[in-house]
Amino acid sequence: MVKLESLKKSNQFKIALKEKKINTEYFSIFAAKNFFKPKQKSNLMISFVMKKKIGNAVKRNKIRRKLKAIVQKLLKKRGAINKDYTYIVFGKSNAYAQKHDVLLPLMEKSFSKLKK
Repeated sequence: MVKLESLKKSNQFKIALKEKKINTEYFSIFAAKNFFKPKQKSNLMISFVMKKKIGNAVKRNKIRRKLKAIVQKLLKKRGAINKDYTYIVFGKSNAYAQKHDVLLPLMEKSFSKLKK
C-alpha cells in the first residue's frame, strides 16, 4: 500500500515550487523530480496546502480532505500518478462546493499532463 508522505522543510517546498506547474480552477499542482528520498520506497511525496484567505479552518480542512481522498483513489489506478515526483497541491476555494466526481477526472488529467 502506498502511503502519502508530506514535505517537512521550507527548502523542500522552494525546490518543488520552481519546477512544473498545472493550474485549474479548483487546484494547482506543482511537481519536481524526487530530490528528497521518502522514508520508504513505495511512499509518495505529496503535500496539500491551503491559503489562510480561504474561509475558516473547517472549510480549508474539508478541501484538503477532499483532494487527499482523490489522490488516494488515483493511486489505486495503476500509472495514474508517477511516484518519481514530489508534488505540492494547492487547494482553491471553488473546490469546496464542487462534487467529488467532477474533481476526480480533472485531477487525473492534470497528473497525466505532468508526466509528459
